[in-house]
Amino acid sequence: MSTSGARIGAVISKELAEFRRNRLIITSASIFPILFLVEPTALILTTRAQRGASSTMLDARVEASLFVPLLIPVLVPALLSAYAVVGEREQGTLEPVLTTPIGRIELLIGKAAAIFIPAVAVSYLIFGVFFAITQLAASPAVAAAVLHSPQLPAGLVFIPLLAAWAIWVGLAVSARSTDTRVAQQLSVLGSLPPAAVAALMSFKVISPTFGLVAALAVALLAIDCAACLAVARLFDRERLVTGPQH
Repeated sequence: MSTSGARIGAVISKELAEFRRNRLIITSASIFPILFLVEPTALILTTRAQRGASSTMLDARVEASLFVPLLIPVLVPALLSAYAVVGEREQGTLEPVLTTPIGRIELLIGKAAAIFIPAVAVSYLIFGVFFAITQLAASPAVAAAVLHSPQLPAGLVFIPLLAAWAIWVGLAVSARSTDTRVAQQLSVLGSLPPAAVAALMSFKVISPTFGLVAALAVALLAIDCAACLAVARLFDRERLVTGPQH
């Protein structure tokens, strides 16, 4: 069966409608962007009153403020993707989908895209709002530090890569789980290693040179592609309906 854009689009529409109906999922996924905007923004704006703050303190605050929003493309996709299979299995909505003439790749791409698009869009939106606030409301020295921080372009590059990793981990866990809550916990844990590397660079434990950032981005892209192929093998119709066998 050839891959159909129309079938993938239908899966995306169905997934988005499913998320909208699940208030718990929407609420959980909405809390993190709000928290991860308020906290770093408050941290940056309160620096304005500290005129005697050292350059080291300013750099530390900027690094922390630019790292926190990077948790959005990790946690939000992890929560949504963890629900994508096991949640539908619990609700009884997965089997009707699998009776339609849709291929496993179409189903996988549709589910992944329905999570990737809003998660990445929200992540960039939060980054944009944070950046705009710092440039308009922060003191000139702080605004300049944010504008010229190497963490800023690095963060923008890693947002889709971190989101993709979280999605593949979440979908793999969801396909093999029997409980949504457990799947979400495991998905979040499995999504943290790339975020840990980003944290080491953000706080300059690892020097974020252009070459290193580029190499890590290429490596994570390759891992994301390999993970996509691995997860596709888990999207077997019988396995998806019955869940893991014990």
